[in-house]
This record gives sequence, C-alpha cells and structure tokens, in this order.
Amino acid sequence: MGILDIASGNSVWRGYDYYENKRVLSYKLVSNTLIKGVVLGSSGENYKVVVDVAHPKRSLCDCPHAEGANRICKHKVAVYFTAFPDSVCKFLEDARSYEDDEAAYAEQLECAVVESVRKMKKSELVELALDLLFTGPDWQFNRFVDQHVKCKESESYDII
Repeated sequence: MGILDIASGNSVWRGYDYYENKRVLSYKLVSNTLIKGVVLGSSGENYKVVVDVAHPKRSLCDCPHAEGANRICKHKVAVYFTAFPDSVCKFLEDARSYEDDEAAYAEQLECAVVESVRKMKKSELVELALDLLFTGPDWQFNRFVDQHVKCKESESYDII
C-alpha cells in the first residue's frame, strides 16, 4: 500500500494543496524510497518530514497531527507529491474517474427510483408519502404543511 492509500482523503487533498502552493521548502531523495523535506505549515512553522515510500507508516513528521503517530499528514503527502510529480497526475486522474463513477451511479440510482415509484399503486404511494412525512425530518413535514395544507382561519391545529 502506498502513502496515498493509507492517508485520509482530507490529508491527501490538503497535501495536494500544499504541493500546488509550493509549501515544500526543500526536499532531498535520500534513496529510491526515502525522501527528507521541510514544509511550511499553516501556522508559519517549518515541519521536518521523512517519507518512506516503501513503508509509509514509518514516515515521520514533527507536526502536531503526526508526531508520535503513524498518521499520514498533509506535510508528508506534499513532500511525496513534490518528489514524485507524476503521482499528482495519476492522483487527479483517479479522483476525476471516481467522481465520474459516482455521478454515473447517482444517475442510475435516480432512474431506478423514478421507475420504481412510477410502478407503484396509488395506495402504496399514499402510504409512502405519509411515512416519509411523519418519520422524516421536521423541515420536510413543515414544508409540506406550508405548501399543501390549507386551514380555515378560525381553525388551528396543534402539531406535536
């Protein structure tokens, strides 16, 4: 597993942002799998980073988030991206592909729901609508009441 595989999505995207904004002040390839670097943190402090590509959990950073833990922080990701800029292209390509897959799945799911609802009998639709209104969030119920329930001015309903 690579460093991007074990980092949180937040760390990867923030590390990418650090890479893009050139917050890696310096780096050195110590070997084919070991990189040392210095990264300018968001608080203005410089953090010392060691990225072990072969064993990412052995990577080090002296930032508060990663110090003394096996976490992959944004500083480690930024150094990795700086040392291996081709990995940025692959990361962005994978991210776009994932987003495309998610959009396609959402569209498929929407079509399947529309098809299922259209096949339902009126009594099933009424049951479903009532269930959604009474068990769903309050805003949903209140919006329905505001848009569809007409009360005589002299009548009032206590809604519990």
